[in-house]
Amino acid sequence: MSSLSSLLKAMRRPFGKPGLGQKVSCPVCKTPAGHLDSVDFNKTCEELRGLKLPTSGVLVRYYLCGRCGFCFAPEFSSWTFRDFEERIYNGGYATVDPDYRLARPKSNAELLATTFDGTKIRHMDYGGGSGLLSETLRAKGWDSHTYDPFVDRSIRVAQLGRFDLVTAFEVFEHVPDIGALFEDLQALVEPNGLILFSTLLSDGEIRPGEPLRWWYASPRNGHISLFSKESLSLCMKQQGFKFASASANLHIAHRQIPGWASHILAPMTVPAPVR
Repeated sequence: MSSLSSLLKAMRRPFGKPGLGQKVSCPVCKTPAGHLDSVDFNKTCEELRGLKLPTSGVLVRYYLCGRCGFCFAPEFSSWTFRDFEERIYNGGYATVDPDYRLARPKSNAELLATTFDGTKIRHMDYGGGSGLLSETLRAKGWDSHTYDPFVDRSIRVAQLGRFDLVTAFEVFEHVPDIGALFEDLQALVEPNGLILFSTLLSDGEIRPGEPLRWWYASPRNGHISLFSKESLSLCMKQQGFKFASASANLHIAHRQIPGWASHILAPMTVPAPVR
């Protein structure tokens, strides 16, 4: 996650909380999705590095769409905005995501600076938290801005204008309202602009009828929307975007290929971002 993430709209327009055993509509393709597995709330991404928190005793249910492979945790819709602040994006968050304050924004700023000529484009980092990524780019001469619905609560997206390049590093997996996320992206990107974002694809990691053991499926990190390549591609197609992946974690969406980005789109040569 590059920031405290995009959760304000999620509080206004959540998935809806299902009862146990009840199927819910997939937010991507509207196909009924059934319960896949439940994991303890304290499951974190840092278990990959050996950190394991004590179990909380609170189980979070994940649902899986059998058609597009989108996996999501609708139970978070019962939380208030304050619940997210107190239980996930709190003073202990750095323990479960130690890279989000400094290492990730600085590394991703370097990725952008070495990939694009920032003097030719207007840039928005969506879900940018403290704004360190944009601050780092501005020091390099970029026209870079930050917007995070969780942080900038008094600002509406319509007030921000449009941008040539919109980035969203480690944001998609935190957003329970996929429709609201794409409304924001549509409003921010120029018609011939580029969206560059990171989220780890679930292909080969999540399967129907099998336990959800994937390290990325971690409620304590706020990872509640897990995309397969098919579900992500379908989301982009629904919005009129062409979609391509540079890796399992880095993706690009556009309607037209902007001249300033033609060197990365054919062939795809963007370096991998920091997760």
